[in-house]
Amino acid sequence: MMTHGDKMKRSIVLLSGGMDSLVTAAIANRESAELCFLHANYGQRTQRKELWCFERLCEFYRPVQTKVIDLPWLGRMGGSSLTSKNYKSTGDDQPGQIPNTYVPFRNAILISTAVAWAEVIDADSVWIGAVEQDSSGYPDCRAAFFQAMQAAIQQGSKVANIELVTPVINMSKKEIVEQGFELHAPFIYSWSCYIANELACGTCDSCLLRQKAFLSAGISDPIKYKE
Repeated sequence: MMTHGDKMKRSIVLLSGGMDSLVTAAIANRESAELCFLHANYGQRTQRKELWCFERLCEFYRPVQTKVIDLPWLGRMGGSSLTSKNYKSTGDDQPGQIPNTYVPFRNAILISTAVAWAEVIDADSVWIGAVEQDSSGYPDCRAAFFQAMQAAIQQGSKVANIELVTPVINMSKKEIVEQGFELHAPFIYSWSCYIANELACGTCDSCLLRQKAFLSAGISDPIKYKE
């Protein structure tokens, strides 16, 4: 659970450049004495835009440390339309089926990387912007998964007291937009599109979820769309 009262000493935020991770960073900025931002390139189709967003957010929040890691093997393993040009809308998936945008075990890999860095720099928390309620049904976005990862961190890390923080796990996308707006999060430097690196496509599942969230919140989305 997230600590309240005294600020956390040093927090690593897994910052993809997406809307959920941006708001997670905004919350961590309020709750932590020091911020460290970690970004991963894993061969995703929008890697260039996500990295651009990460760089802009580093300029905005001015973390004490930043790190960009390259995990090209994760994309080369395949199994996800996020790393393949053969993307199609997940709207045709059957109920209960995991969408083809799921990247196999990605969150576990990213968390493990962040925990390794946390041990090196003496950070006491790792923050990730996973969402269960409005997620696409990914198994590594469930609260139970993060509870299991927390137990693994306690058993398998040197210091054993690194806290895994998921501040938006139970929020809807609408609530995430509202929370970000309240915290003055720069949504202009966030990216949700699965496909494009310039103008958001406006038609992929992630774009549609984002547009619906801003519309429901009554807040204008600052990014531009093709359609």
